Amino acid sequence: MSTLSFIYENMDRVLYLTWEHIWIVGLSLLIAMIIGVPLGVLITKYENLAQRVLNTANVLMTIPSIALFGIMLPILAFMGFGLGKFPAVIALVLYSQLPIIRNTYTAILNVPPEVADAGKGMGMSQWHLLKEVEIPIAVPIILAGLRTAAVMNIGIAAIAAYIGAGGLGVLISQGISRTYEEMIIAGAVLVSILAIIVDGAMALLERWVTPRGIKVQRK
Repeated sequence: MSTLSFIYENMDRVLYLTWEHIWIVGLSLLIAMIIGVPLGVLITKYENLAQRVLNTANVLMTIPSIALFGIMLPILAFMGFGLGKFPAVIALVLYSQLPIIRNTYTAILNVPPEVADAGKGMGMSQWHLLKEVEIPIAVPIILAGLRTAAVMNIGIAAIAAYIGAGGLGVLISQGISRTYEEMIIAGAVLVSILAIIVDGAMALLERWVTPRGIKVQRK
């Protein structure tokens, strides 16, 4: 109950930090999608490039978040962005690339050949085939990658509080420095709840945008 009391008594700050957390994750996910989805589509045409891109994204995922922030700080400091939201967003964009690129790449490659052939037989160009056939079929898997990236980034964004990015991680970091258990638990619980809500919302979105024909096939 003491944790709930802490949240209630500090509701204004909790709401502000929650919104800050959502803003950081949302912006990074949007940028990552703009980069990752086209890149995932592009590498379906070039097998050698695909392996290099996926291997690079895999390597980025193995770097601990604190280590990545530490690597970025001196580099971005020259630009005046050593601390704050800017390096946090960049780090989250980098971490998001693997699930987004991999799912996009896999989804496009797994479009049934007979469906693609039917589109070509109707006189579709490569662009129209991609836009009208391959992307709509691939959307559920692409969204699954975005969903994975979003939930993962909510957790990583909490660590970004240590470089002044704000968000719900502030409650955890300040709670640890003050040995204030209620603050630590409140921050951890709120981050978890936010991840569950976002995961559920994106699951509904995934179901909503899935073409009806694919839903019927899954049943």
